[in-house]
Amino acid sequence: MTPYEVAIVGTGGIAAIHARDLATMPERARIVAAVDIDPGRLEAFADQWDVPLRFTDLDHMLDQCRPDVVHLCTPPGLHRPQAIACLDAGSTVLCEKPPALSLAEFDAIVAAQTDTAHFATVFQHRFGGYARHLRELVRTGRFGRCMAAVCNTLWFRPDEYFAVPWRGRWDVEGGGPTMGHGIHQMDLMLSILGPWREVVAVADRRARPTGTEDFSAALVTFDDGTVATVINSLLSPRETSYLRFDFEIATVELEHLYGYDDSNWTVTPLPGHEEEVRAAWAEGAGGGASGHAAQFHALFDALNAGVVPDVTVQDARDTLELVTAIYASAFTGERIRRGQIGPDSPFYQRMDGSGAPWANTEAPSALTAAGGRS
Repeated sequence: MTPYEVAIVGTGGIAAIHARDLATMPERARIVAAVDIDPGRLEAFADQWDVPLRFTDLDHMLDQCRPDVVHLCTPPGLHRPQAIACLDAGSTVLCEKPPALSLAEFDAIVAAQTDTAHFATVFQHRFGGYARHLRELVRTGRFGRCMAAVCNTLWFRPDEYFAVPWRGRWDVEGGGPTMGHGIHQMDLMLSILGPWREVVAVADRRARPTGTEDFSAALVTFDDGTVATVINSLLSPRETSYLRFDFEIATVELEHLYGYDDSNWTVTPLPGHEEEVRAAWAEGAGGGASGHAAQFHALFDALNAGVVPDVTVQDARDTLELVTAIYASAFTGERIRRGQIGPDSPFYQRMDGSGAPWANTEAPSALTAAGGRS
């Protein structure tokens, strides 16, 4: 089969991961074009990955060639107009997270889809082997009902991380760790537990020189009654990404940082259920690691089959709606139910709604209270 022609838009750090993983599957995809407004960065990227066509303007690229798939690796504030332009040109879009700055922007992208030009979001943690297997165990009820869950993204970013102009701004990045970091773990949690029902949350800007939050915490109740505690932080010296699911006869845990394989999962049976739990879990062994490559293969499989690629727009919107609800609850003090945030809500248009509580206060500059570095 002829490899799919791929264009990469934005040639920063995440684009290198896309290019590296695409290079491992030459029979499935070929990078034919790259786009970046920085000519020097564009040339360096295209030379490294042997990309023949190079453009500093997306519209020019779409006029000159029509790639089968466009990978959007640009800052979040560009995703809506770029995705719509690619969809209008007939290209399927695979977009880095977050897919849009708001539910309003995301719905505009969805409206531009066609039967052959699809929009999918990069949520690569869904595609690890044990994640797929756990979804099947939940679907079939082999571990019983889920009682409680934990979803923590405890990362650390120093002050200088926010020196990049588009970081830490509601109008360009869309949010802090809730939007840009913890969204991966929350998406994986939703893919396993299913629809959420309501959320109550807090968020704060504790230490970083940013307009967005640097910490949030939420209680999320799911349709089946499961309650999950969710923490998103950029203030955690011991960094970890941690998910835990307490089922009736087993606890399943995943701890990693930016990606996982089979070794990052543990399962603890309820006493008296050791044999059935371990036998059920062993059926998923060897399913492969998470990562961009795993999602790319799933994307090309879907295109071959003529079906909608994972992660679907509904999947991505469910995750983006949870992020929106966390901000809405944190900034209004209300419980927010799924489906509550519609076009009449300021949070539908912007993640900070009518403004974060600290919007008119000076941002902290460093670890001043602890006597740390500036």
